[in-house]
Amino acid sequence: MTWESWSRTDGDFRRMPLGRLKVGSVASDRAGLLIADSLSEKWARPAWVENERITSFVGQPLVFRDETLGALAVFRREPINEQEFRWLRMFADQAASAIANARAFSELDRLRQQLQSHNAYLKEEVDSALSFGRIVGRSRSLRHVLQQVDDVASSDATVLITGESGTGKELLAREIHERSRRSQQPFVRVNCGAIPREMFESEFFGHVRGAFTGATRDRPGRFQIANGGMIFLDEIGDLPLELQPKLLRVLQEGEYERVGEDVTRKVDVRVIAATNQNLAEEVRARRFREDLFYRLNVLPLALPPLRARTDDIPLLATHAIAEVSKRLRIPAPTLTQADAARLQQYEWPGNIRELENVIQRAVILSKGVRLRLDIALADLPATATATSASDAEMPEVILTDRECRERERANLMKALQRADGRIYGQGGAAELLAINPTTLASRLRALKIAAPKAR
Repeated sequence: MTWESWSRTDGDFRRMPLGRLKVGSVASDRAGLLIADSLSEKWARPAWVENERITSFVGQPLVFRDETLGALAVFRREPINEQEFRWLRMFADQAASAIANARAFSELDRLRQQLQSHNAYLKEEVDSALSFGRIVGRSRSLRHVLQQVDDVASSDATVLITGESGTGKELLAREIHERSRRSQQPFVRVNCGAIPREMFESEFFGHVRGAFTGATRDRPGRFQIANGGMIFLDEIGDLPLELQPKLLRVLQEGEYERVGEDVTRKVDVRVIAATNQNLAEEVRARRFREDLFYRLNVLPLALPPLRARTDDIPLLATHAIAEVSKRLRIPAPTLTQADAARLQQYEWPGNIRELENVIQRAVILSKGVRLRLDIALADLPATATATSASDAEMPEVILTDRECRERERANLMKALQRADGRIYGQGGAAELLAINPTTLASRLRALKIAAPKAR
């Protein structure tokens, strides 16, 4: 006799949902089933049982913590007794536990991989926020600062970083941390100007439960979290005068008390402070404590503004284009020499941060084709170009009407060229000139200027 193969996964031997045929019914009912007679009416397919010479059947549901995972089904050509039925029940329980554990380990592995991916994403986002992850530039003024970083990194002395807003003071502080012996310990950032006066002690030193209304649990302060590592006090010049003695104590003695607690704690933290203010002038104006200033100003580092390192602007812009394009998953547009020259002509009062914002806007508008600096720079207040600067330095000259028209004509032609011949819409010549498109069209007709065909 030719018997049917029991190794197939299709047809009668395919995976069956709960409730289907005898095996599925066992799992659905969640009760064990024993059929010991080949002539029993309980068989779902008597003809198949007779053809395969089946004598008995045992079905045990695989149940783990009230969840049915499947069924253990045994078809046999010999009788199955009650003892074997109970053994299969025990085996089913063990199998259910094994399946549940395997699922749990698989889920844990999936969550671990997801967490690793999430951490990698967060690290990339943080690096991108911090001047795209590393210090970029080769200018003499920047090299001078980086040489000082190598010197101060090996020390545990307090560092005071000064510089205009957007010059990368936090990035420099992280560079010091990464090159120091504390690089494997925490780096904690605190924005002194963003902490409310009433929360200063709690934020810096922590509090115990019940110390004040709303203190429902113990909370460590920033200094406790940074113990063994570094704490970066950003915008230290914004720290209120009455709160400065509390900070001075922890800097001088390495001691503090949490709010609501009379236990003095010791802390080992290296302090790096940063400010865009002239703290010496603040001391003279009695808005900043002199003793705190001297305590902070042990190793001063002065970051130059971007306008003092114009040679670095093309490097910074190129790096920003690559990082933004990578993040947006679009082809990186090319920074031409003309683009670089135009960026170098601007004063950049917002420094590197402002440059990065302009580059990001230009890359988004480019859509992976051509860098649209014309639109990105058009929104800047009083864009300072070399031409406008030279005009400001020129002595007063009275122009004839013809000279004025020639200048206007040249300016309109330049706007049309930059807009690829387009008058209307985003990035059009009218937008660059900040006038109504119909007004521009009228002026072009009056000056007999034919707009070039848009490409």
